[in-house]
Amino acid sequence: MTSSDKRKGPSPTRRDVLTIGAAGGVLLAAPWIARPALAQEGPIKIGFPVPLTGPYGSEAQEQARCAQIAVDEFNAAGGLGGRMAELLVRDDKLKSGEAATRTLELIEKDGADFICGSLSASVQLAVNTVCAERGKIYNSISQSDAINEAGNFTKYTFHEALNPHMTAGAVGHHVFPDSGKRVAFLIADYAYGHEMARGFKVAGADYGIEVVAEVTHPLASKDFSTFLPQIQAANPDVLCLCNFGFDQLNSLKQATSFGMKNQMKMIAPALLYNQRRAGGADIYSGVVGGTNYYWKLEDEIASAKAFNDSYRAQNDGAPPSDYGAYGYAGVGVLLDAVKSAGSTDTDAVIGALETLKYDKYKGQQYYRSCDHQSVQSVFIIESKDEADMENEYDVFRVLATASADEGALRSCAELGHG
Repeated sequence: MTSSDKRKGPSPTRRDVLTIGAAGGVLLAAPWIARPALAQEGPIKIGFPVPLTGPYGSEAQEQARCAQIAVDEFNAAGGLGGRMAELLVRDDKLKSGEAATRTLELIEKDGADFICGSLSASVQLAVNTVCAERGKIYNSISQSDAINEAGNFTKYTFHEALNPHMTAGAVGHHVFPDSGKRVAFLIADYAYGHEMARGFKVAGADYGIEVVAEVTHPLASKDFSTFLPQIQAANPDVLCLCNFGFDQLNSLKQATSFGMKNQMKMIAPALLYNQRRAGGADIYSGVVGGTNYYWKLEDEIASAKAFNDSYRAQNDGAPPSDYGAYGYAGVGVLLDAVKSAGSTDTDAVIGALETLKYDKYKGQQYYRSCDHQSVQSVFIIESKDEADMENEYDVFRVLATASADEGALRSCAELGHG
């Protein structure tokens, strides 16, 4: 279905999560709810709800693997005065209600000190709400613009991942000047897709782009044959693939079979390593996109080499993925802050996070004070043809780097922060 003005449904707010629907909503009267003891003793527990099953499963499993590496490194270094960390992974099934329920269990039943995770723009808002209600720090590792907005943000909210405004903005500023002004959008019809499209449009306004088509598709679509011809008919110069995971792979596979890459430039705001490896060089040939991380950064960045080496040691020499790196940094920075604070006390760790300058895997990052968004670089990448690959893992080339800069973010005032 084509729609030039279809809006995403409202995202859950802190109030909304209290009434999340019958299919797995939060059970605030559950019999096991009892606040865990606040004594600074026992393992430091980090709850980690991610969609291990479903269309984003490969990325979520990578996040869990890499988060465990961060825990292992913390423990190998002696933990916090001998207190070891423990990662509690739960499957949120890519559903807001399920994620809220699992998060509540992690906090109230399992005694989690902190929460990190999620892999959906809307699901993370449900997790964020539960954490805010329970006074627990939540570090999100999924792209979202809304989580930093005043209506969803609390002092407990931190956002380790890039956000759509940053990601699509960096890709748009790289591609639009030289690729023609007629731009079409294929949009996964939920928050992630619409936020990415908005980011592209904001960047495109600087170059006078003309939006010639906006076609939305349901999450986890397998057949794009009803969507792609609408885009072909609009004759764009550029097609922005505002989707993720298997949706990205399936839409590119079918677009390639339709011959669309001979007709238009294809770009993806988050060009995914796992899906590129699964889809192969032919399907992704010539596609340009953005990423938080690519393992070949190890040639220039020492922290990337250290992260890669830790991962390779546990994964038969294979390098880590982009979204895996989020899991590593999201948990790792929480544990860095625990060490800096010398405590798991929530306010002390918040204070440490707010002042931390950290380099986990890609160069220096820090959390902006008004909204706790991680300020960081965005890498512009292009998929390599098979003849240019040095090995099976060498799937991208880095074309450019958008350096860490608060100017790439929406302003604090735009987000509603006074």
